[in-house]
Formats: sequence, structure tokens, C-alpha cells
Amino acid sequence: MPEKAHVSSIEALEAFRTTLILYLSKARPTLDEISAEVMRTRTWLENDQRTHWEHEVQRRRRALQEAQQALFSARLSTFRDESSAEQMAVHRTKRACDAAEEKLKIVKKWDRDFDGRVEPLVKQTEKLHTVLANDMIQALAYLAQAIRTLSDYAGIHAPVEVESVPAPAPAENSTAAQSEAIKK
Repeated sequence: MPEKAHVSSIEALEAFRTTLILYLSKARPTLDEISAEVMRTRTWLENDQRTHWEHEVQRRRRALQEAQQALFSARLSTFRDESSAEQMAVHRTKRACDAAEEKLKIVKKWDRDFDGRVEPLVKQTEKLHTVLANDMIQALAYLAQAIRTLSDYAGIHAPVEVESVPAPAPAENSTAAQSEAIKK
């Protein structure tokens, strides 16, 4: 007869399965949130930031043109000299315009480079999501089946060997034995 397997901790398998279920319930929403965040960042970069800095460049260029026009008007005017405040306003608006153009360049660069930098990471998270959605569900089913099988196996006891015990005497003999015992 083959030796009996020693199943001592079905509870450990059940605890592991429970922990795995908790992990999956937290990991899958987290991966979904990461994917959504990547999409929001892409949209923010392509639309919001680009539009913002394009408008900002236009606004600052208009401000620069106005400051330059005020400085030019002051130079042409024979009634007064150009003031240092007007010159400073031109320099300040020129720096602001240059800064906005630099920000727009950076946004355009990130817009070009975003997919190349983020796509390998997105693919890794998609692979993990697939593992969690498919493979881990199959693993949970396998663990549940293994737990049932081991529980059933542990529940089967080896047949108990019955020792030969003398059968009790019939009722007639017992009264005869009692009467003999009384006589003695």
C-alpha cells in the first residue's frame, strides 16, 4: 500500500489564496489608474500645455510690440526724451517673450519624445495587467481546486482495524451464570 501523504497545512494554502485575492483587488485598479494617468498626461501635454504656451507667446509678443512702439514713439517725439522706464519695459517684455518661446519649445520637445520614453513602460504595465487579469485568475482557480482536493484527501481516514473482542454471552447463559455464582 502506498504511503499516505502528510497534509499538515491546508490553512496556509487558504491564507495564501486570500492574500493573493487581496493583492489582485489592489493591483488591478492601481494599474488601471496608471494607464489613465499616462493618457491624461499625454492629453495635457499635447493639448493643454501646448495651447497655453502658444497663446502666452502671442500675448507676450503683443506686449513686446506695444513696449517697442512706446519706446519708438518716445524717440521720435521732439517734445520729450525716451525714458529709462520705457527701455526697461522693452527689455522686460523681451525676456518674458523669450521665456515663453523657450517653454513652448520644451513642450513641443516633450510632445515629440513622450511616446518614445513612456511606451516601453506602458507595455510593461500592460503585460503585468494581462498577467493579473488572466494568469492570476487561473492560479486562484487552481489553488481553490488544490485546496478542495487536499481537504478531501485529508478527510479520508485509513480503515480502522477491528480487534477481535469476545462476543457477549447470550442472555440465557448470563442468568445461569449468575445463579451459579449465587450458589457458591
